[in-house]
Amino acid sequence: METIKTLNKWANKHTYLPIDLLRIALGVFLFLKGIDFMANSAMLMELFKPMQNMAGGMMMVHYVAPAHFIGGMLIAFGLLTRWAILAQLPILIGAIVINFVGEMNSSNLTLALITLLVCAFFLVYGSGKRSLDYYFKMQQ
Repeated sequence: METIKTLNKWANKHTYLPIDLLRIALGVFLFLKGIDFMANSAMLMELFKPMQNMAGGMMMVHYVAPAHFIGGMLIAFGLLTRWAILAQLPILIGAIVINFVGEMNSSNLTLALITLLVCAFFLVYGSGKRSLDYYFKMQQ
C-alpha cells in the first residue's frame, strides 16, 4: 500500500498534459475496440480460432469486448485506472500470443505491443492530476 502511495505522490508532482492526453487516447482506443468487437463478434471469433481448442477459449471471447468497453471508459476518465489496466493486460498478452500461434499479422502485433507498453506505463504512473481518481482523492 505504501508503494502505491509513493507512486501516486511522484506521479502527481510530475504530471503533464500530454501524458494525460495519452491516457485519454488509450481509453478511447480501448473503448472503440470494445464497441468494434461487440458489433463484429464474427471477427472476434476468427481472431480466437487458433485458440478455440484450449480450455476457456469461449470464455475469453466473452471477456474481451466488455473488458475493453468498460476498461476504456474507466481509463479515459481516469477512474480506477490501474485496476482497469490490470484487466486489459491478459487480453493484450493474448493478442500478442495469437500472432505467434496463428497467422502472423504484423500490424495487429505492432498495435498490441504499443498498447501493452502504454498500459504498462500507466500501470506504474497511475492516472495523473487530470483524472477522476485525483478529483475524488482531493475531495476527502
